[in-house]
Amino acid sequence: MGSVGAARELGKTVGRVKAFRCLGLPLSLLYPRAKPEGTIGDTPTPKRRKHPRALMPEEEEAILAELNSERFQDKSVGQVYATQLDEGRYLASRSTQYRILRKNSLIRERRLQLRHPVYPEPKLKATQPNQVWTWDITKLRGPRGEWYYLYVIIDLYSRYVVGWMVAAVESGELAARLVSETCQREGIQEESLLIIHADRGTSMKSKTLLDLLADLKIQPSFSRPRVSNDNPYSEAQFKTMKYRPDYPTCFGSLVDARMWAQGFFEWYNYRHYHSTIGWMRPAVVHRGMGEKVRTFRKGVLQAAFQLHPERFVKGEPQPSKLPTCVWINPPEEMAPVKIGNEASEQELTGLHAH
Repeated sequence: MGSVGAARELGKTVGRVKAFRCLGLPLSLLYPRAKPEGTIGDTPTPKRRKHPRALMPEEEEAILAELNSERFQDKSVGQVYATQLDEGRYLASRSTQYRILRKNSLIRERRLQLRHPVYPEPKLKATQPNQVWTWDITKLRGPRGEWYYLYVIIDLYSRYVVGWMVAAVESGELAARLVSETCQREGIQEESLLIIHADRGTSMKSKTLLDLLADLKIQPSFSRPRVSNDNPYSEAQFKTMKYRPDYPTCFGSLVDARMWAQGFFEWYNYRHYHSTIGWMRPAVVHRGMGEKVRTFRKGVLQAAFQLHPERFVKGEPQPSKLPTCVWINPPEEMAPVKIGNEASEQELTGLHAH
């Protein structure tokens, strides 16, 4: 006999409530729910009857279609309801129409949501100077809350700064003037097929600059929105500049900023040894003298090897190679393969900014 049966037998003597409490059974078992004849186990939940005032399924579908129609998709339920009444129609109350929208998870903007266009990933390749230029603008702090704007154009292959300007404002007209003067100085011809890459700032996409590029037969290229890695070389150059020991926290005037920038770019182009172009100076690579310098370095290393070969356990040393090509967003098959936390110099050359 189960515990409930025993409690019932004991209840005949001491009372059912006392018997159930003594045996630690819940009093709810005193009055079990009546089960329909022929059922086993728990009582089945009776099927809920449809309310006589409820809308038919086809009526709900018609209301939902009207709410989502082009005519009413940008209107609130109250406006739709009032319009229906003015047209002599009554489909359902405002609360019922809200309930139908909520049932279909449509308590939100019912119009087609704005979709941002898909911007293609820029894939640019340079195998020699003056094939691809990349440029950007950075701010320089001035006195009393003033800011100056530094425009810098870099050659993608050689990392040579082909043009720069410090101005008090940022504008497309100044950018167009800088590009025009730089093209003239570098001897850019229409058949050169030059590409100029930048981000999507207002100056970069100004009509003045785009018209100039069209006149010069220069192809513009733009980064994707909010993707800084699409313009890494300009970003890296700005970091090199602002991490210089003599970079001032504040420039005294616009003339002061221009004088400092002139000294910096002279150092950067003619005295700075760049890690990703074979530890060459940008001006050397840009003027096509990289292989000549590399041959000279190779002779120096050969002489050192012949003098003390025992000091070179890996054989005769070789100078760093010049990049064969430089990419912005290289194809996946050209992405560097890292072993552990390091990548070989050959893999890194031409693929990343320093």
